[in-house]
Amino acid sequence: MEHQQVCRMEDSGKLYYGIKEVADRFQINASKLRFYEKEFPMLQPKKNRSGDRVYTQADIDLLTEIMDLINQKKYTIPGAREFLTNRDNRQRENAKYIAKLTKLKKFLEKMRADLDKPQEEISQENEA
Repeated sequence: MEHQQVCRMEDSGKLYYGIKEVADRFQINASKLRFYEKEFPMLQPKKNRSGDRVYTQADIDLLTEIMDLINQKKYTIPGAREFLTNRDNRQRENAKYIAKLTKLKKFLEKMRADLDKPQEEISQENEA
């Protein structure tokens, strides 16, 4: 049975899931979930008013990835943590480049529009 399928919880329509519900889905105990929170700083489920952990689908997706790295791909915990940290850093770096390229594209489009404008006006004057 593929682990990714077992851990998809979005079909329920709920926004938040309790620790027991998540632990049951992953077929692990709640203490292992708390352990992963300590080992993976990026996994930080929120707590409700009574102090109980509540997991979002994003938390569950991250936990699915952590479990896959450790159980299927045989990463050590430090190795999985490093892999995820490096991936997050690459995504942030890529987002910066995309923002810069988008800004450059807008600038070039504006420059092109400004260059095209006088030529159109000249063409219209010559036709008249």
